[in-house]
Amino acid sequence: MTPGLTLKTYEEGERNAMSDAMEIMGRAFDPAFGEAWTLPQLAGVMTMPGTWLTIARIDAAPVGFALVRSVLDECELLLLAVSPLWRGRGIGEALLLDSLRTARRRGITSMNLEVRASNTAIRLYEKAGFEYVHRRPGYYRGNDGQLHDALSFRIDMLR
Repeated sequence: MTPGLTLKTYEEGERNAMSDAMEIMGRAFDPAFGEAWTLPQLAGVMTMPGTWLTIARIDAAPVGFALVRSVLDECELLLLAVSPLWRGRGIGEALLLDSLRTARRRGITSMNLEVRASNTAIRLYEKAGFEYVHRRPGYYRGNDGQLHDALSFRIDMLR
């Protein structure tokens, strides 16, 4: 684990946490794909019951986040992002594993996620035990107008 790394989970639209997530999002997502959310989008999701946002910090500076929404006994990893300067240091893995642990503590039995087919984080998800479910051709439209396939993954946490 990266020295100085701390993870803190927030619910109910904690403003400072959302500001941290927006700061990270601005650096972490390639603008060509148009994947970054706006603050109103994030704030809207954070008002939904069963939603949590985990911020990763190094010496108090935000470096990554995970956003998860649950319904009944299932949840979806909506976003996982790490600032480019901090990638490759286990922060994404720490956020993912923490999200899985939090879900299990809440009685959730499965987690789903969807990712652009060219996203390098796919290796991280597979390493954590996520299994490929299906492909959605041309699901995402980038800011450049190009269509990109989406891949859906799922992990059964009862195994």
